[in-house]
Amino acid sequence: MLMTVEIERRFLVQGDAWRALAAPQTLQQGYMKVDKECSIRVRIVGDEAWLTIKGFISDVSRHEFEYPVPLTHAQTMLAEMCPFTLEKHRYSIAYQGHVFDVDEYFGANAPLVVAEIELPAEDTPFERPDWLGEEITHDGRFSNAYLSKHPYGSWPQPNPIPKD
Repeated sequence: MLMTVEIERRFLVQGDAWRALAAPQTLQQGYMKVDKECSIRVRIVGDEAWLTIKGFISDVSRHEFEYPVPLTHAQTMLAEMCPFTLEKHRYSIAYQGHVFDVDEYFGANAPLVVAEIELPAEDTPFERPDWLGEEITHDGRFSNAYLSKHPYGSWPQPNPIPKD
């Protein structure tokens, strides 16, 4: 398998205009390992599942290795080997030649809504839809791995970005 690099920018989402642009998928994911240098995740979407290993390069780029796994294996890993979990709805929205994945978290991470865009290079320009809010790419607390350990609902409110 070839090594891949994921280049991704993340933003808070404002308003509800994005909801009408795509149908949601429900994602369940859990983490076997969570730290800045490496995370190991299992994800279930419908009747498909993947094991993903990510390694830190920069706030925007990570090494990413993803492998399909049998659904029953993923369900067992999620239930028995992943101490940190989260669930969300994902809306994939095409906009001006790019795709934004909007994640609407529920459970302990509600009411957080985050958009991410994968790009071919860290400096790739793109058009920003009106519903795209503040950029949070460089704040690791908005990563799924961090949210699985420190749910958004436990952060000091009303400030959307905690001061650690």
